[in-house]
Amino acid sequence: MFFSIALLIIVIVASLRAAPKERQEDAHIHGAGQIGVLAAIALFGVDYFTSYYYATGEMMSALHPYGLQKYGYIAVAIIAFANFVFGILYMYSLGPFNEGGGSYTASMRYLKPTLSLVVAVTLIQDYVLTIVVSALSGGDQLLSIINAYDANWVWHFALGAVLAAVTWFLTIRGRGESARVVFTMLGVFLLLTITMGIGLLIAHLKGVSPEASDVAVGSVSLGQAFLHMLTASMKGMVALTGLEAVSNGVQFFINEDVSFVKWGRKRLPRLKKLWDFYGGKSGIGRFVQTSFLFYGGLTTLFLTFFSLRFNVYDGTLGRTLIGNLAFIGFSQIPGGVILFWAYQILAVLMLAAASMTAFQDAQATEWRDVAIGEIPEAIVYRDPRGTFTRSVTITFGLSVIIMLLVRGQTTVAIPFYGVGVFMPIMVMGLAVRKNILEHYTGRARAWGAFAASFAAALSFTVFLGQLIGKWHEGGWAALVSFTLLAIAAHMMLLSPLGYREPKQIHRIVRDKARVQGAMASIVEWQSLRMQEYRYDLRVAIARFFELFGVRRPIRFEPEPAPAGDYDHALHVDHPEAPSLLDQYLDKPEPKLGGAPKETDSSEKDS
Repeated sequence: MFFSIALLIIVIVASLRAAPKERQEDAHIHGAGQIGVLAAIALFGVDYFTSYYYATGEMMSALHPYGLQKYGYIAVAIIAFANFVFGILYMYSLGPFNEGGGSYTASMRYLKPTLSLVVAVTLIQDYVLTIVVSALSGGDQLLSIINAYDANWVWHFALGAVLAAVTWFLTIRGRGESARVVFTMLGVFLLLTITMGIGLLIAHLKGVSPEASDVAVGSVSLGQAFLHMLTASMKGMVALTGLEAVSNGVQFFINEDVSFVKWGRKRLPRLKKLWDFYGGKSGIGRFVQTSFLFYGGLTTLFLTFFSLRFNVYDGTLGRTLIGNLAFIGFSQIPGGVILFWAYQILAVLMLAAASMTAFQDAQATEWRDVAIGEIPEAIVYRDPRGTFTRSVTITFGLSVIIMLLVRGQTTVAIPFYGVGVFMPIMVMGLAVRKNILEHYTGRARAWGAFAASFAAALSFTVFLGQLIGKWHEGGWAALVSFTLLAIAAHMMLLSPLGYREPKQIHRIVRDKARVQGAMASIVEWQSLRMQEYRYDLRVAIARFFELFGVRRPIRFEPEPAPAGDYDHALHVDHPEAPSLLDQYLDKPEPKLGGAPKETDSSEKDS
């Protein structure tokens, strides 16, 4: 008992001491609250890291009832390969798209505004569902402690709503404090997971018997087996929102080299390309995304092996898969019950904290959506701590409503989660391909374009696989909701609330959102481009009605201001240049007699 308590105290203290502290000078750079690599790993990686708690459980639950669990390694291989491909794609993308915005910015720059609008609503849907799945999974883990995984749905809903409320409160308090809390939990999670792994290995070597099977296995055809394998692969591939999260939120990273890169530049200058790749704010994002290359595959493999070894799954003995493995592993350590409870409570807290990734990216996305005319202007408000509190609160409210609609059941929410994120990944692949074709020549151009095209094709394949694999569980409804959201976004854009003139765009970006620099210029350019798209749509609709003899002239609104070239708007050659909207702003008129004479203090006193 004392051994476990002492070990737990050491783990917590070590993690707390390693947690990042926000520097005062970084607290409100451009009103954003800039963060370093450790805080970035915490806030933008926690969603991906906590997929450990539910992804493998969902994957094995799709196979176990049909006696196909021994083929789980095939699904693991598929998941690991997809994670690696998409991770490489997004690590490269942080080079050309290093001012934030993710696939939304990339598609606006290289593809069509239509895709940008679809990506924007898809990401909002996925961020909301990230909160739903993470919070409900946290409730599942909490009930698993007392072997009540099959409790009434009201308990699952209530616990999920409470956990989401806690993360909502932490988010509106600012990024620096949130990062410190989450990083501490990640450190404890890592050290306790290693401890649990050692315990599971001891149990394996001691010959601990597997649990008796309590599921009646029915025979399945080859076609049905293939469909179940597809479902399992898709269920285990649910947390790739982290890739888009980093790309979307890179504007919040400190634009300086991390200590390791500074050391490398001095000691190993011959590796200059490597240090350049991991340098600056793009490098911070790439450090976070590097873990995405291997984490999903390795953790899924680890859990699959021990799930098969001890014949435990979600629901076995009233616990989740993780709950069962934690009980077995920590039971091999003196006083392990203390560590078991601590690990399960930690799972609850971390799954709740995973909602922070969604809250961070919801606010990073929604103010852009306001600027382009997809969301009413009243939504955008930034408090003195740099948080878009209205966006965070609305996202929280929608999440709780969905938790109620799915009756607190994580399994019901899972089919809707993870479907939409593969559309932005596909769009990013197409945008990266265009970038490579524009900036490279020779063999690098050919291979780079092929790799980007392959990533885009793989993402589209997974997108279809998500719909097909989860079709009978609600995948069809995910497709319907995806379509309805895209239509609703266009309707909003075409409505009077979607109109944005240059002065209004400038006010939203520079005054209300309090964003400056390159990020502000990008959003201003995107807003003008979207207004051009809006005008073209209105003209196309008017011409369509003219085919039937109905004339609907474009009235009341002038032609939109031209957006121009992206590089010109961003001022790549002259970053000190003013906003491209300055030419549309009202200038104070000089008074009669010229400007008033300026006096110094001595003249005032005389």
